Amino acid sequence: MKDLLIGIDAGTSVIKSVAFDLAGKQIAVASVPNDFSTLENGGAEQDLAQTWRDTARTVRELAAKVPDLASRTAAIAITGQGDGTWLIDGDGEPVGRAFLWLDARAGHLVEKMRADPADRRRFELTGTGLNACQQGAQLAWMKANCPEILDRAATAMHCKDWLYFRMTGERATDPSEGTFTFGDFRSRSYADDVLEFLGLKSHSRLLPPMVEGTTEQHRLSSVAAQETGLLEGTPVVLGYVDMMCTVLGGGLYDPNGDVGCTVIGSTGIHTRLAATPDDVMLNADSSGYTIALPVPGAFAQLQSNMAATLNIDWLLNLARDVLEAGGASPSRADLLVALDRWVEKAAPGALIYQPYISLAGERGPFVDPDARASLIGLSVNHGFADLARGVLEGLAFAARDCYAVMGPLPAEIRLSGGAARNASLCRILGAANRARVRTSSRQEAGAAGAAMIAAVGLGVYSSMADCCAEWVTPLLADGEAYDEALARKYDALFPAFVAARKALRPVWKTMAHLES
Repeated sequence: MKDLLIGIDAGTSVIKSVAFDLAGKQIAVASVPNDFSTLENGGAEQDLAQTWRDTARTVRELAAKVPDLASRTAAIAITGQGDGTWLIDGDGEPVGRAFLWLDARAGHLVEKMRADPADRRRFELTGTGLNACQQGAQLAWMKANCPEILDRAATAMHCKDWLYFRMTGERATDPSEGTFTFGDFRSRSYADDVLEFLGLKSHSRLLPPMVEGTTEQHRLSSVAAQETGLLEGTPVVLGYVDMMCTVLGGGLYDPNGDVGCTVIGSTGIHTRLAATPDDVMLNADSSGYTIALPVPGAFAQLQSNMAATLNIDWLLNLARDVLEAGGASPSRADLLVALDRWVEKAAPGALIYQPYISLAGERGPFVDPDARASLIGLSVNHGFADLARGVLEGLAFAARDCYAVMGPLPAEIRLSGGAARNASLCRILGAANRARVRTSSRQEAGAAGAAMIAAVGLGVYSSMADCCAEWVTPLLADGEAYDEALARKYDALFPAFVAARKALRPVWKTMAHLES
């Protein structure tokens, strides 16, 4: 009996294979750490062959946990880290190492391109602000700096596309990554004007066809079957980019509600539903993403912060270093418990923290590769608790900064990601955005979103709305109303947060120039 779906989510730090039953219940998960290299020039690269080997390994390990997995699998669905450039040649072999979304080498080229008035036309077609994470910018950088790589390449893929190729032999991408990088979001097709602006019209041969996973699947090859332990001919579904699968699994698609979906993980992802192309709001700064959803005519408007939990990691590492210097040996779990105590001890709004701690700078709701974190308002009266609360408030203000450029603040935010388990952050986020916050108990939202695309594609559900009603809605907590007094305080402080990041941009440029 074919009663299981396998969702594969090849993330930046972990690759996971997850088994779900057809009603959305998670059965088992197998994962392996991912590995990538950072370079002194801002590069971030990953080995394609190793990524495939690690992915196949997770499937085999999943089979060890689920009886008769191969014979019970109705379909395999794949998603993975977004943006980046994964090149293969005519024989299907990797051309060098993949450029990841973390790669910052195209940052200053992107600054020049964004300053060109013609970029507005590209933005109006794609609905997406240009940044160094994207394949278009990276291919343009390669063309200028290492054209021999492009000469050897036959197809430009993303992470999930590479894995789909290894499973099926098909060179393809999906409508989400295909259109927000190179296309017209309204028609979900490639656009010559976008390629022309990027200087890549001569390299259009690199772009694979787009495959819609809710209507089209390919079959697992005999070679991939041997490597994964699954049955040859099993349907394989190309999911949408991990951001869309994650917010789909986290509850964004609710045509009846005024909702946003925030995922606070390695990056902060803040999304609003646009039920039709006419609902898309393009901001004056030409920033953010407009990404197709696996629903006819529907899109997610998205602003993504480069650094979300990186700030919490930095804070906890700082605390650990200080405590270890005094002879203590706190675990990460201990520090997370202490974080709540620190935050609740501190007065709200004592400091303004700018959470731009990523070495790649920031991309939402503004694009600046030189953006850096800062702490404003510090005095001798402040202690570590104030810093801890300031960091969480900075993440909440960054979320509001993103939502504010996509339209009115949502009445409800559905929250997922590792940081969603922090009760203090949930309260602060709700008050800073004047929204009811509902957390999802879905453990593997990205893999679930990919599996949901397969469930619709196989006809298990007649529509994505029906699938969400069973896979998503029952897992959303009731949530609580936000604190009105705290919301008023944050309303008063938020304009200073925005003013500070605007005022600091010349400082960031000076520091970057001196460093270089």
